Amino acid sequence: MSNFPTQTEVVQSLLEGISKAAHNFLFWTNNRLSLSSGPQKILSIHVAQSLSLIENAPEVFIDATVSDILRCSLPNRKAFKTFMEKNALSQGVFSITLDERFSHQSHNDSTSRVIITLKNGVCNAKAEYSYEIERLCKMLQRKSQDESTLDYGVFAFYSDLSPQARKKLSKRMPEIIASFDEVVSHFPSLHAKCITTPIREVENVGEWMAGAYVIEPKSENLTE
Repeated sequence: MSNFPTQTEVVQSLLEGISKAAHNFLFWTNNRLSLSSGPQKILSIHVAQSLSLIENAPEVFIDATVSDILRCSLPNRKAFKTFMEKNALSQGVFSITLDERFSHQSHNDSTSRVIITLKNGVCNAKAEYSYEIERLCKMLQRKSQDESTLDYGVFAFYSDLSPQARKKLSKRMPEIIASFDEVVSHFPSLHAKCITTPIREVENVGEWMAGAYVIEPKSENLTE
């Protein structure tokens, strides 16, 4: 079994990767454009690179499919179709998946531990974000610990606003987090928390921040 990094290490690495992407994109555009003006792939690559620098780094996969993740996390690798049907999960991808790092005996023995959705330009509560929170919850919900190897999921995001925005991030963020909490409340076996960077100001560009909304099973609700 691998020495998998702690949740604290993973979340810190996520926030550092998003922050690095923000700084780099600002530099690339000569301090004229914030990261929300750039493509999603910038966020994904920076975060993956940051995760790879963790001591005892996990295996990092970008855009792994729902079915592949389930095959690598359910006790029965062939049960993914039944799981998807039972939980109304359609095929799609998660931005980043973290698997245990070990010497593989085949291409069919991976173990997924963490699923991550990345979103750029999150500055309002939106249905598309709630949908992603619900997808994470559906992947993570369970009655007993041995039903899945997934430890937790993360909705990691970057937010920014121009100097002209009347409603600042300090006012918007509680509303966004409340919309996420509302979704998680429909899954009694799960709970969530949000970790963010401070809100930073860039002259003539505006304010920005990074966040990681972590969803995980309640330990008291899991049976061995």
